[in-house]
Parts: sequence; structure tokens; C-alpha cells
Amino acid sequence: MSTVLVEAAISSDIDERGPRLTALTEDQWFDRMSSRSKATSLADKMIGFANAEGGVIVLGIHDGAIEGADPDVDRRNEWRQAAFDFTVPPVRAEFREVSVKDADGTQKSVVVVDVEPSEQVHANQKDEVYLRVGDENRKLRYREREELLFDKGQATFETRLLEDFDPRDSDEELLASYADAVGHPDAIRILSARGLTKGEAWTAAAVLLFAQQPQVHFPEARIRILSYGASERGTGKRQQLREEVTLDGPIPRALLAAQAEMRRMVPTRRALGQNGRFEEVPIIPEDAWLEGIVNAAVHRSYSLAGDHVRVEVFPERIEIESPGRAPGLVRLSDPLNSNRFARNPRIARVCADLNFGQELGEGIRRMFDEMRLAGLTPPHYQETAGSVRLILAALPAEPALEDLRSEYAEIVRLLRMEGPKSSGEIASHMEISRPTLIRWMKELEALSLVTWKGSSSRDPTAVWVARRLN
Repeated sequence: MSTVLVEAAISSDIDERGPRLTALTEDQWFDRMSSRSKATSLADKMIGFANAEGGVIVLGIHDGAIEGADPDVDRRNEWRQAAFDFTVPPVRAEFREVSVKDADGTQKSVVVVDVEPSEQVHANQKDEVYLRVGDENRKLRYREREELLFDKGQATFETRLLEDFDPRDSDEELLASYADAVGHPDAIRILSARGLTKGEAWTAAAVLLFAQQPQVHFPEARIRILSYGASERGTGKRQQLREEVTLDGPIPRALLAAQAEMRRMVPTRRALGQNGRFEEVPIIPEDAWLEGIVNAAVHRSYSLAGDHVRVEVFPERIEIESPGRAPGLVRLSDPLNSNRFARNPRIARVCADLNFGQELGEGIRRMFDEMRLAGLTPPHYQETAGSVRLILAALPAEPALEDLRSEYAEIVRLLRMEGPKSSGEIASHMEISRPTLIRWMKELEALSLVTWKGSSSRDPTAVWVARRLN
């Protein structure tokens, strides 16, 4: 859910406002708190949102009931001062009171807190750091806190001001569509409210999202789609490339164009359709590859010059490569249970407002669900020296893996997707010690899922190989 739904609920008729705010699902960008909440509890929630992508907190709704904001003026003042009194450095947030009606028709007010995403790492007075992950406020361990600090330092590119950009070069139609999507009468004011402009200057995020030609300033900000006629790319005379398309323009328009091109390029297979009959369906579900492309375009590192989002379509798989290594908080070995971190939170929020994909955590779950429902092996991530590659393969899922602990299943998928690997390579991918890895591999070997190939225990060329299940 994007914050558009929250704003739509707040802007609705007073008779509808309460039920709509009560019915909204709490997620990455939205939370409700009781009117009895202490300022310290509010501060921790604000810290979690600011350290992630910002969001909205509504005080005065709890357990499906509209309590209304605490009538105690002192309590409401404590809420407003929470950022200054209990967050270090102070979180940037705006407070407003909104009138609602409860189930009995009694008019009450709730307090709405709009928290901005921050380029800094915030903590409370106990020096505890929180991060918003899905619908929970997660307290970070020391190592995770250090990773967040590093990631924040690497993720300020989207807020860089482009003093030489002329706002007259903006895509006015796209700006108007965005203002309409968020229910705001003034497109320029909403850019300022979203932290996309500062005075007359546009940020890198604003240019990437709403300039007619962002590539004038960021030549690498494009999506390139390549279609191959065989399972391997080939070289020279054996080159298997059939078609290549490069998509420029602002991110929302490039994503729409990529969706249209992919619908044309993705091969099909004979499978049972939703109508109960066999028909031609894409080798990979559209919701899966589209989510992958959106994530690549939204969360890539735009500070890396000379590289672009690359989508490669093969007869039996789709590979999507995004410039920039995964942030330190993100564990590609277990993406479903990883802490999330959006490198470009403002770009992510605008694209969510425009209904491009889901927020990162939900989007990854959706890709896994779509592949599972299609009877295919789960998505697989690789990390190169300077990028993250997502592989969506049209390989039948093997039920036996569903019974394995997630780490074991990931190791088997790694070996099946990428081929034989040494113990050191697998341990590095899983981010575990070598002794732990050897113990795991012995257990997998006992289950006849992997086999070791080497001439001796000291063979430097020894590798583990996945065994196919029948």
C-alpha cells in the first residue's frame, strides 16, 4: 500500500474518514498508535520511519476503534516535542490534527504525523536504533547499525541538487498525473513536500522522475532489454542476440515502456491457464518480472556512471541486473527475511504512489509467491563486483526443497542456478563461517541433495555439485 491511500482517507468526507483510516493495512509507510501512547514510544516509531523511507503515523486509533487524540493538552504537546526530546539527531516530522467520527457518530480528532526519510541514522536517548521493516519497528543490532550508517552515507545521491536543471524541461503531463494520483492541486508544491525540490532547485530524484530527458544529466539512467534466441549469449559469430531495445525518459515512462516491450518479447509455454484449459502463457509470470524490473530501476545506484539496468530474456529464463551492490543491511542469501533498505527512498515513494510495483519487502514476497503459484523455482539473486542480478528461471519447482530449512534450500538453489562452487564460495554467499558451512554441506550430502567432487581433502579445485531430484 502506498501513502496515497492514507492521504485519500484523510482527505475524504468526515463520515468516511474514520472507517477508512481504521481499515487501512499497516505497512512500510503507515502505522496507528493509541491515544495512550507515550512520547518515548512515538519517538521510537518516528526513528524507525526516518531511518527507512519515511511514513505516516496516526495517533488516536487502536485495535480497530477510534479513541481520538488524548484530550490532555500536555500529552499532545509531548507528542509534538518527541522528536526534539527523544530522538538523536531530531527526526524531521510534521504534525496535524484531523477530525473524524467514531462508530457512534461522535466527532473526535486524531493526530497525523508525517515523518520524512532521513540521510542520517537516528537513535533514541538510550542509543537504540530502529528501522521500519514492513509493519514492524525492528531494533537493530550493533553490526546492523553500522551497516545502516554506511548505507546512509552511500544513499544521499538522490538528494543532490542539480542547480543547472531548468524546471521548464520537466514533463508537465507526468507531473500533472502525479499530482492527480496523490490528490494534490499543485504539482510543484507536492514535489517540495516529498523532499524532491529545495527552493527553485530540483534534486537528482526529481530530475530522474519528472524531467523530459533525465539522460541529459544522467546518461546511464536507462533500461536496456535484450532478447536471445538460445540459452547462452554467445560471442562473435555465435552471438545469439535477436533484439535489443533501449528505453530512455523519466523513470515512470521508462517502466511503462519496459512493460510493453517485455509483453512482446517474453517467450511463452504451454500450461494450464486460469480458465482451466491449456494455453500459451509467459514462461515467467508478468507480476514477477515486472516487480523485478521496477525494483531494479527504483533501487539501483544512480551514482554509478556508465552502467544501466539490463534485462536479458532467454528461452527459459529472465535475468535482471541492477547497478550497485546490495546495501549492507540486505542479505541476498535470505531476501524474504532480510532487513530492507531503500537506496532511493524518495524515488521509491513516488513510484509506489504511481502504482509501480509494491514496496520492496512486499514486492520480493510477491515475486516468490508468483513463481510458486506458477509451479516454478523461486527467484535467485547473484551479486557481482558492481551489481545485483535477479534470475527468474522457468524451472519446475521441486517439492522436496519446501521441506528443507531456508538456508539449505538456498544452497541447493545456488548450486543449481550457478553451477558447482567451492566451500569458500558458498560460505561467502551465505555469509557464514567455513566450519558451519562444512557441517551444513555434510547434512545436505546425507540427504543426497549435493555431492562433493575432488581428488582429496586438500584439493584446491574441489567443488560441491547439486544433485537433481526425481
